[in-house]
Amino acid sequence: MEKFYKVNIKGREEELPILPLPIGISIAFFNLHGNQELTEHCGKELAKLLGDVDVLITAESKGLQLTHVVARELNMPFYAVARKSKKLYMQDGISVQYGSSITTGKAQEFFLSKHDVDLIKGKKVGIVDDVVSTGESLSGLEALVEKAGGIIAKKAFVLAEGDAKDREDVVYLATIPVFTE
Repeated sequence: MEKFYKVNIKGREEELPILPLPIGISIAFFNLHGNQELTEHCGKELAKLLGDVDVLITAESKGLQLTHVVARELNMPFYAVARKSKKLYMQDGISVQYGSSITTGKAQEFFLSKHDVDLIKGKKVGIVDDVVSTGESLSGLEALVEKAGGIIAKKAFVLAEGDAKDREDVVYLATIPVFTE
């Protein structure tokens, strides 16, 4: 029998399936892929927290549609995307390595195209993503923004998982626990 965790995201109730991870914990799995109504709701709410930034950056893939909504709400025609693999059009871009995320459990690397580096350089940047947990992916995005010459102004997430709720350097819409057995 599948278990769920109910979370209220700024007035919208969601039931998230509780899934085990290989590291011996379980998480309330939050997935925006294919859920247009939830993505719109969360993007519009996050935009309210990001009005004082010049440009946005997110990591592929779950942050893409969310950041698209936020950018639209803030009337920003472009946003930067940190890719997890180097694409053909990124030969003149930059990259950073960072620690393992809670869901992958292995070292990661982010890549940014020259176009996105130019978009960020000298600007106040808002980092947008779906969930902050251990902060490893966030650290990678922060390092990428700094390497590109941007100024980190805000770090906004739909959900803060576990101890991330106690971080004073991030804003979020709701919290979810980490489950230990």
